[in-house]
Amino acid sequence: MLSIIIPTLNEADHLEELFLHLRAVCPWAEVIVVDGGSRDLVRRFPRVRLLSTEPGRARQMNAGAEVAQGEVLLFLHADTRLPDGAHAAVTDAVADPAVVGGRFDVRFDNPRPVFRAIAALMNLRSRVTGIFTGDQAIFVKREVFAALGGYPDIPLMEDVELTRRLKRRGRLACLRLRVTTSARRWEQEGVLWTILLMWSLRLLFFLGLGPERLHRWYYRTPCAPDRGKGLGSAATVDEVGNLTV
Repeated sequence: MLSIIIPTLNEADHLEELFLHLRAVCPWAEVIVVDGGSRDLVRRFPRVRLLSTEPGRARQMNAGAEVAQGEVLLFLHADTRLPDGAHAAVTDAVADPAVVGGRFDVRFDNPRPVFRAIAALMNLRSRVTGIFTGDQAIFVKREVFAALGGYPDIPLMEDVELTRRLKRRGRLACLRLRVTTSARRWEQEGVLWTILLMWSLRLLFFLGLGPERLHRWYYRTPCAPDRGKGLGSAATVDEVGNLTV
């Protein structure tokens, strides 16, 4: 079974469309939404499991992984859509015993040439370096994820750090199928500024600058203090249940 884990914070406008999309694209997958204290309410849907925990993307994804039933975990942003054939592509990839996880190629929902070029460079950079980002819908075998202790409970670059650790465990699959993700941050902040910011943050992280400081620069706000590390953290589940319309 494939478990799709979706960390959310104030994303109610995207979720109804996302759930309907997942029902069509991955009808047999388990879907788990982990909310980090949204101001808006999540409408209830059948066959969707809702958890509430302290905010923090890594913490939320780890909480979802703890209750997931699938042999493969796929971590999906609320504004990202999987392609047709995603379930079969993941299943085929992890059937190789040497493969521990992987990701999809990405494209943006804005058709402008500049966004097509950015996506192409992101896919190439990821394929060359073996470092993935959350927009690419990272998937990983459950037992490998547990052995690593889950996502490191850091406020930024948790996806980069996880894939660095995964590379030491086995081979990572770079699927040619493309997820479609939102270009809204690029549109709001400006393309050149966002490119400069993201590459600077990634370089500073690899040079050893703390993720808490990087988080403040990226979001221009203080991050919440860490409450735990990795899978089995101190994040608490306030509500767990199969939701109905």
